[in-house]
Amino acid sequence: MQGLILFAHGARDPRWAAPLRQVAARIRAQRPGLALGLAFLEHDQNDQPDLATAAAELARLGCTRIDVLPAFLGVGSHLRQELPRLVEALRKQHPGLQITAHAALGEAEAVQRAIAGHALALIDAQETP
Repeated sequence: MQGLILFAHGARDPRWAAPLRQVAARIRAQRPGLALGLAFLEHDQNDQPDLATAAAELARLGCTRIDVLPAFLGVGSHLRQELPRLVEALRKQHPGLQITAHAALGEAEAVQRAIAGHALALIDAQETP
């Protein structure tokens, strides 16, 4: 069974996670059978699960493979240094689980096109009389 974890930074304000939860809802609507989790680097606030908690839940559901998709626009120290350490720890905790950490969401061409399209749509809407 395959699982997906959307991994984000997190914030003190619980409203910060609303767009990520909306993305998760869209994924669930399109793939109802996919085991999906949300995880946050800054998990101390607002009962947001950390990566280990989210992965343990997906493993409990029977996942043998988990893809971790960082919901970050770019790659900084969190993704260069912290995420690899977290994933390695998960591999040690769950030796039978295949865990793949993917590139940051903002590095995907489709996401970059969508952001550029949205920015231009905003400009175009202001130019329309």
